[in-house]
Amino acid sequence: MERLDGGSMVPDHLRGGIVALGNFDGFHRGHQAVVGRAVERARAEGRPALVATFDPHPVRHFKPDTPPFRLTTLDQRQRLFAQAGADAMLVFRFDGELAGVTAQDFVADRLLTRIGVAGVVTGEDFTFGKGRGGDIAVLKAMGEELGFSVDTIAPVLDDGGPISSSRIREALQIGDCETATRLLTRPFAIQSVVEHGDKRGREIGYPTANMSLGAYLRPAFGIYAVRGRLPGGRVLDGAASLGIRPMFDPPKLLLEPYFFDFSGDLYGQTVEVELISYLRPEAKFHDMDALIRQMDADCVEARRRLALDRSA
Repeated sequence: MERLDGGSMVPDHLRGGIVALGNFDGFHRGHQAVVGRAVERARAEGRPALVATFDPHPVRHFKPDTPPFRLTTLDQRQRLFAQAGADAMLVFRFDGELAGVTAQDFVADRLLTRIGVAGVVTGEDFTFGKGRGGDIAVLKAMGEELGFSVDTIAPVLDDGGPISSSRIREALQIGDCETATRLLTRPFAIQSVVEHGDKRGREIGYPTANMSLGAYLRPAFGIYAVRGRLPGGRVLDGAASLGIRPMFDPPKLLLEPYFFDFSGDLYGQTVEVELISYLRPEAKFHDMDALIRQMDADCVEARRRLALDRSA
């Protein structure tokens, strides 16, 4: 799958395509419906299917002090879009220049001139352009005038309410991995490069992989049953600490997975860790022996929950 710069001209073989347009952070069931419709139309009409996303998220531009909230990186979105059948991912860099482009100029320049779009598929609540001056009514009117089609997809409902990235973030912030998994159709996963740490885990018999959370949302701090995916495709069960490590100074925010029945060097490798189930909050113990006893119990419980997850 190709990754394209939204500020450049799309290559000839991808012009005249059907474009799924949105942010698609998390690529949950609602997003999947939008992209699925774009791919369906593209295949029926013999056209390329493109997914257009924005990075950084527009909120980061307008409210730079907002705490980290991303559910997916660009690399994760690219893989998910490819699995959904798209031919290319188009990334609009959201900066001051793009924020100042009017809705009309966004359509005329970005969609028509640079992409040569034949059709757009988006959600019913999509807004775009300077000051959010464009909405679905504006997009459809311009489509009729300029010769491209516009399909809108209604929100996908779950438990009586629309599925949204906000709902998923709220679930993760209270440790409700099961709800997040249902809305995403897969576990929430943090992908990061394994860094060298202070080797505290190795000293107590639990060597962990130290991973930064970067721009990801901060889920509930605590201990999780996790599943790790290594670059070569190997899948490992484990337990992980996510938080500031209250037993150690100085506090440092990390995801630290311990993979069962694994011995090897992961330093410098990009690993993806899926949060399967929340076991308990972070805690500070009166000594290291108490911590180790609790870690033993955590691993037993993590194995049990991972086995249940596999059989579900």
